[in-house]
Amino acid sequence: MNYLSPVAYLPHDAPMLLLESVEQVTEESAVCRVAVNSQGVLAPFLNATGDLPGWYALELMAQTVGVWSGWHRQQQGQSTITLGMVLGARELVCAAGQFAANSLLTVTVKLLMQDERFGSFECAISADDAILATGRVNTFQPSHEELTSLFNQGARA
Repeated sequence: MNYLSPVAYLPHDAPMLLLESVEQVTEESAVCRVAVNSQGVLAPFLNATGDLPGWYALELMAQTVGVWSGWHRQQQGQSTITLGMVLGARELVCAAGQFAANSLLTVTVKLLMQDERFGSFECAISADDAILATGRVNTFQPSHEELTSLFNQGARA
């Protein structure tokens, strides 16, 4: 199956769109890829040696969850991209503390549970068949009214 660019499924624009391609989406999983190099979307975030700091693992995982959600919304005929929120992550580990320069990262998310507004996903980031980061990401889908209230409060502060 051919997939659109991640931007078609996410409410993100450059430079905060951290994924380059959507490889697969199923009922319960998604796989995206991104290259760690100075020519790609991650270039603004690389350290002096060209590595990506490990704390980006959560955002890579969260955006892959967003791709999963956005793709499913499109399959249901919903054309509006909606904003989701990360509630938190459990057991998030990036053993090396960074993702090496010139590596191709594969980000995989698998649905553990979901209801109308909450979801939990088991996530992994790998390169060359080696697992580099793992964790569980918990998400929340706020209503339009909740988002409006949240952003209006921020404007008044």
